[in-house]
Amino acid sequence: MSNGKQIVRIEPLPGKTFGAVVTGVRLSELDEDTFSLLYREWLQYALLIFPAQYLTDSQQRDAASKFGCLVEGLEAVEISNLLPTGEVRAAPDDDMMKIIRGNMQWHQDNTYMPLQAKGALFSAKRVPSSGGETGFADMRAAWDALDTETQDRLANLSAYHSLAQSQKNLGEDVKSSDSEYIGYGLDVSTVPRRSLLKIHPETDRKTLAVGRHAFGVTGMAEQESTQFVSDLIDFAVADESRTYHHIWSEGDAILWDNRCLMHRACPWNFSQPRVMLHSRIAGDPSTEAALNS
Repeated sequence: MSNGKQIVRIEPLPGKTFGAVVTGVRLSELDEDTFSLLYREWLQYALLIFPAQYLTDSQQRDAASKFGCLVEGLEAVEISNLLPTGEVRAAPDDDMMKIIRGNMQWHQDNTYMPLQAKGALFSAKRVPSSGGETGFADMRAAWDALDTETQDRLANLSAYHSLAQSQKNLGEDVKSSDSEYIGYGLDVSTVPRRSLLKIHPETDRKTLAVGRHAFGVTGMAEQESTQFVSDLIDFAVADESRTYHHIWSEGDAILWDNRCLMHRACPWNFSQPRVMLHSRIAGDPSTEAALNS
């Protein structure tokens, strides 16, 4: 595929319902034609993988901002198991590690905030010798795989979303003071409520909207709701064609659509550094706001 100046290659992930590897592009040097092409492909594949980009913080911030406004404070933030001193985080009650461990459960970003995120650009600065992959799940294909009766039921249900609640469910509560975590998402005054059916605002595709932050499904007792959400997540990721786990190489960058994908971090040997750079793209208030906002 040519944008008139360079050859851009889009290689769909084999055997998957989503995702593509993009080569022939430098994210740090996007012109308008290339950006327009990538945006169209992003909407189609939901996950674009760019090998060997080696983005600086400022380059990643600039590239991500082309896809939408960035979430304040998360324009280019390291997600890392290293302390500011460069030492590996080892304290058992380290709140940053609690959040990292929590994010090893399937989720979508910012569903626990009044405004859900549109997407993210994520890149690898340092990777462990094994493990530490990032998994993604196609929630469009998950919705399509549901039987009609279940789809009709879900279309009328909603759930609350809370980072504090999901961390508590895992036994990974963060400290109320002197926390190593900045606290983002833990001090939301009104817990957002979101439909279990989401219509993608740009493609109109229906997508199953659940994840680890969801709880309190409409009309259900606590135990029933917990099991219901868990079953939906398990169903969504049960078919290998709907999931992909990226094995990182330093310099890789990935752009994903948070409106139709779940994602998760995978375990690794925490004695080894893993440093990722995250740029979160803010959602449009007209389409990503909670039902009770």
